[in-house]
Amino acid sequence: MLQVTNLNIKFKTSNGTTEVVKNTNFCLKKGETIAIVGESGSGKSVTALSLMRLLNEKNTVITGEASLNSINLFGLTNDEMNKVRGHQIAMVFQEPMTSLNPVFTCGKQVTEALQLHLGLNKKDARTKTIALFNEVQLPRPEAIFNSYPHQISGGQKQRVMIAMALSCGPEILIADEPTTALDVTVQKAIINLLLKLKAEREMSLIFISHDLGVVKEIADHILVMYNGEIVESASVHNLFSNPQHPYTKGLLACRPNPNFQLKKLPVIADFLNNPVNNQGIIEHLRFTYQYTEKEIETRQQRLYSQTPILQVKNLNTWFPVGNNIFGKSREMVIAVNNVSFDVYPGETLGLVGESGCGKTTLGRSILRLIEPTSGEITFVNTNLLSLNKLEMRKMRKDIQIIFQDPYSSLNPKMRVGDAIMEPLQVHNLFENDKQRKQKVLELLDKVNLLPSHFDRFPHEFSGGQRQRIVIARALALQPKLIICDESVSALDVSVQAQVLNLLRDLQIELNLTYLFISHDLAVIKHISDRMMVMNKGEIIESGNPQEIYFQPKEAYTKKLIASIPEF
Repeated sequence: MLQVTNLNIKFKTSNGTTEVVKNTNFCLKKGETIAIVGESGSGKSVTALSLMRLLNEKNTVITGEASLNSINLFGLTNDEMNKVRGHQIAMVFQEPMTSLNPVFTCGKQVTEALQLHLGLNKKDARTKTIALFNEVQLPRPEAIFNSYPHQISGGQKQRVMIAMALSCGPEILIADEPTTALDVTVQKAIINLLLKLKAEREMSLIFISHDLGVVKEIADHILVMYNGEIVESASVHNLFSNPQHPYTKGLLACRPNPNFQLKKLPVIADFLNNPVNNQGIIEHLRFTYQYTEKEIETRQQRLYSQTPILQVKNLNTWFPVGNNIFGKSREMVIAVNNVSFDVYPGETLGLVGESGCGKTTLGRSILRLIEPTSGEITFVNTNLLSLNKLEMRKMRKDIQIIFQDPYSSLNPKMRVGDAIMEPLQVHNLFENDKQRKQKVLELLDKVNLLPSHFDRFPHEFSGGQRQRIVIARALALQPKLIICDESVSALDVSVQAQVLNLLRDLQIELNLTYLFISHDLAVIKHISDRMMVMNKGEIIESGNPQEIYFQPKEAYTKKLIASIPEF
């Protein structure tokens, strides 16, 4: 159906042209699923956008051919291409929140496509849209038809995007990172949905991801991209049983594997730096970095013989929803319900659960960024709920948080060096800005960034580098406890491995204590000394990560474990 031949893409910049896709060749058969895998910046999404002719043609040079049913897409006029889009080839974009228009209801955005492409009237477009919402298994389709994007969950937004892409009955569907940053259970549901729709509609599918574990469940054939080139092309079975390229081996090895307890995760560089002699490198790294039972036992004895640094008792955080005519709330949303736990100095306590279970609210309630409704929070013998605003502000020097999205937590107009220096100024540490700048440069070095990065702005960095910047900012005040809120959830698996290794190295060097929040049970099991499973505002299971993973007691925990992609 689709034949891509010698595709080259260059972007025009003020410094000349930059080649982002080089000599790419592949074909897609009817009913087949091809996965394109690689890190951010490898050229995956650019390749897909070029097939849809959605790149800015003034700033882009495209050579080669992309033949859809023997028609070269690059030779069509804009009007001709508009007829191809939606009908023959459609795309589900990476980030549904930015792809959906926030000022229109979900239903309006799908009916608009139906009226424009199929010429349906308003009533028929509504009926068709609700049928599509049913097909993509959205709950309460009539209610979601009238809902705005911010009123529904991430998984539901992704289903609306899929419904929109399917609205005109395309022969080929391109899904660009459709499961990134979603809970493992929602991720599995989206994959199963795409497989079901593909079979029912006899579509072909191009699935783009950075996670080989995810594509194993959906693809027939895998293309691995690195630096704009396809470095490996193989069937799913061959690629997983006998990967050839060092980069592919690195991608396979760097995701946390729950079957191993490693001090350190392998990273891509381990493989690229040994391109010839790396046949047994995964086994070698696992043997080198594997914890012994004696090491685990010694660490646990040391950790749990101490007095807890943080004690949370019967914590509740409730949010009022809607008011009656007297201004009183009609009902409450119970986000955190009677939660109790201790955290010990130098420990990593993992907190895992799906979106909406109350994880982030719990983390922010401890810092009093959200005021708890009731309960006790004791940090180093101080009751945090008894402090006034000024006292709590001083206490936050010792409790820092790494937010989920590093880009939105950094001021885009502020140089990253100034952003790291700001907390030192607020808490009046060091005598002057010269000394503070020296401290910032030391922090940048600690998180493997360069002194020259001090003067750059957030948009000039990759996602992994931005995450390192916010880690440096959290370390600036030398805190005793850091709350990591989904701090690796949206990163490439290779960058995720680097950040997890960095957090563990910093913990050993600085004796840091972490409350590590994630929806990814494989990540939590890798980094945690103990873990807690949260569902509907309550801690339903806690204990040793090894025991919980291999001998879960709760049905919810079993569901989370079953959703982890297999290798």
